[in-house]
Amino acid sequence: MKDTNKELLLNSEECAGSLRNVLDALYVLNGKWKLALILSLIQSSKRFNEIQHEVTGISSKVLDKELKTLELNGFITRNVYPTKPITIIYEATEYSMTLKGVMAELSVWGKWHREKIKESMRK
Repeated sequence: MKDTNKELLLNSEECAGSLRNVLDALYVLNGKWKLALILSLIQSSKRFNEIQHEVTGISSKVLDKELKTLELNGFITRNVYPTKPITIIYEATEYSMTLKGVMAELSVWGKWHREKIKESMRK
């Protein structure tokens, strides 16, 4: 990969490899909620209702499905404590911490994009 005037130039082999990598990542992290859920749990471990309260707009059914998928992919753990009633705490794994840089970049880009849209609406 070459850097020419802040423009990345990829040869066809690098481009194909990069595309495969992005598609693999999107396959695992697809959907509206997965990154938001991981980010929520990176901040702190939470119970189901705490996650639902923090990630506004997600239904219980969708949250349950997404948590199961994230657990299967190794991004979170589900800890069951034998209290009365049973306490279940979800927490981010070390593997999910590998996404911190990606989420930081998405946050920066999201802020930039929001400002760009606001500016275009003012015109």
